[in-house]
Amino acid sequence: MVSLTPVPCNDQAHPSAALIRRIDLLEAENGRLRKIRDALIVRVESGTAQKPEPYAAFEHSVVLAEQVRERTEALNDAMDELRGSNKALNRAREEAETSRQRLSDAIESIADGFVLFDHRHLLVQSNSHFRSYWRHAGVAMPTPGTSIETVRSLAFASGLIVEEQREPDSDGVVFLLSNDRWVQMTERPTREGGLVVLYSDITDVKNSEMARRIKALEESERWIRVVTDHVPALIAYVGADLSIQFCNQVYETWYGRDGESPLGKRLDHVHSEELYQRLLPQMLEVLAGHNVNFEFEEAGEKGQVRHMLRSYVPNFDEQNDVVGFFVLIRDITERRKTALALEQAHDDLERRIKERTSALTEAKQEAEQANLSKTKFLAAVSHDLLQPLNAARLFTSALLEQSFGPRAESLVRSVSTSLDDVESLLGTLVDISKLDAGVIKPDVTAFDLRDLLNNIARECQQMAIAEGLVLDFVPSSVVVESDSQLLARILRNFLTNAIRYTSNGRILLGCRRQTGHVLVQVWDTGPGIPHDKLCEIFQEFKRIRPEGSRPDKGLGLGLAIVEKIARMLDHDITVSSVEGQGSVFSVRVPLGQLQPRCTTTEVQYVAARHGMEGARIWVIDNDRAICDGMKTLLEGWDCRVTCAISLADLERQLNPATSPVDLILADYHLDNGETGVDVVASVNSRRHYPTPVVMITANYTNELKQQIRDLGYVLMNKPVKPLKLRNTLNHLIGGPV
Repeated sequence: MVSLTPVPCNDQAHPSAALIRRIDLLEAENGRLRKIRDALIVRVESGTAQKPEPYAAFEHSVVLAEQVRERTEALNDAMDELRGSNKALNRAREEAETSRQRLSDAIESIADGFVLFDHRHLLVQSNSHFRSYWRHAGVAMPTPGTSIETVRSLAFASGLIVEEQREPDSDGVVFLLSNDRWVQMTERPTREGGLVVLYSDITDVKNSEMARRIKALEESERWIRVVTDHVPALIAYVGADLSIQFCNQVYETWYGRDGESPLGKRLDHVHSEELYQRLLPQMLEVLAGHNVNFEFEEAGEKGQVRHMLRSYVPNFDEQNDVVGFFVLIRDITERRKTALALEQAHDDLERRIKERTSALTEAKQEAEQANLSKTKFLAAVSHDLLQPLNAARLFTSALLEQSFGPRAESLVRSVSTSLDDVESLLGTLVDISKLDAGVIKPDVTAFDLRDLLNNIARECQQMAIAEGLVLDFVPSSVVVESDSQLLARILRNFLTNAIRYTSNGRILLGCRRQTGHVLVQVWDTGPGIPHDKLCEIFQEFKRIRPEGSRPDKGLGLGLAIVEKIARMLDHDITVSSVEGQGSVFSVRVPLGQLQPRCTTTEVQYVAARHGMEGARIWVIDNDRAICDGMKTLLEGWDCRVTCAISLADLERQLNPATSPVDLILADYHLDNGETGVDVVASVNSRRHYPTPVVMITANYTNELKQQIRDLGYVLMNKPVKPLKLRNTLNHLIGGPV
């Protein structure tokens, strides 16, 4: 019995083909079985000797018939499956064809040119719009399979693309085609890595844009012509061929011959031969790329002669080539006449100036001589007049510390008060004169305001107490940028005025911090100042005396000095006042920052004792009266004093190298060109340790102040105030070093 085994089908990709092969195998197997069946029937029907038993043959035939039936049914099932697969395949083919046709129709329906490239960027498909571009250009359309680079090269080489524009505001590249149509190319990638390219016709948009530009240009030209026609100057634009391509109404009026416009004509036809030859060198220069300015006279059509100023400015294209030049011509005839008149007037003025120069020179020499005399007077007042006043001050201070009878003490106190008044008046006059003469120069440095305010408060405390007033002081350690001595003078004048005009109550000295500045203020409970008089109080010799106030011996110069010093220091002065309640005077001082001290240049002094009792002090001054007055005053403070008028005089009395000394008081100006600085330097050079020095002078210059500061000495100006001197000596001798 033959075994019928179905043949496996390995083709899974195409089920219909596998089914057909299976049917073919079943049909072949069925044919073979039919042959076997027929052979068995023939054998049964043949001779009985060779035949098997009839029942067995019949049974065998029945089995064979059953197998044939089964195979036939399997064959019929396979045929049914094959017919179903063929129907599905046909439907799929029909649907694919329908989809392809629909895609083709969709691509054809697109109003834009359409091109499809595969993942290798080879041409796959295009629509009729894209093919029409090539047909109108008379160029064969690239066939499918052509690379995108070849298509692009062929489009440019064949003349299909006339112009390419890349606009920043556009999504793609814009091309002008040979049929005068503008298309915008847009590229989009496909999921398989291919490329879809659309060519959108934007001719109408381009034409609209061009029309807008032309309209805008025409509008701009209209406005340019409106503007230039009303400009009182000749304006034109000349091309590289020297033809006038634009000109305003003024230009047409001047160069129009017989009413004919020069627009569009060459300059050699517009100007006369003589004028053209005069202008030709300048025109060649501007066509070479240079700006040209020149002027000369020329005659108009009616023979009027005018002086013209011409300016030629070259116009460059994108390649930096000169394609023309702008012309600006201004009629400067009147200005020329004015210039000539001014020149004549200048000559006359020079002549008059020369005539007066000699007179002015003489007046200047006289003024300089007067200024020199004033400077000499100030120097004399500062030194010669203050010397006897300083001596008298020292003697009266010494007398005040002695015990006399009540009548003598009253007389001495009266003399001291009179000297105070003389000193105040004389000092005020000297100060105002020095400020007017510019002798005083500010020495601006950064310093701690604490010591300055403390010293001023202590000085004015006794004055306030003597007038029955309370002086309160709020200390401050703020660092400011100013001249310490001039700032102190401002504050002393504020306090002196407050004490002078306040009958009862209190006075306050303090500070208010502001951004970058500090306000140093003096408050008082005096009678106040009328609002309309606030500006007058800073005028020289101007005094506002409220009714019922105490008699005033001042000259009215204190606040004038304050105003001059503040202006010199660039400090703002303000005042506010309420009548019957009091006034507030303020000076606004900028904040500063202390510089680190250089310890290598500081003078190191040996620590002395506590207290001034027994202090050994050397006084060096060329004025015997000053020496006697200082000795009397210091000995009244229990000091041991040695006085000398020079270094030689000191050496005759003691040995400067070994004699014990706690402090040297030296006048800066001595006799025979010698200075206190020279004497102190000679003394300290011989000693093992330098001695503390107080240098006294009537010289207020910044140079001397800086010199004394650099040497590490203390500087005091004449006339010396005994209280300030005592405080200074206590600090240098009595306190820790």
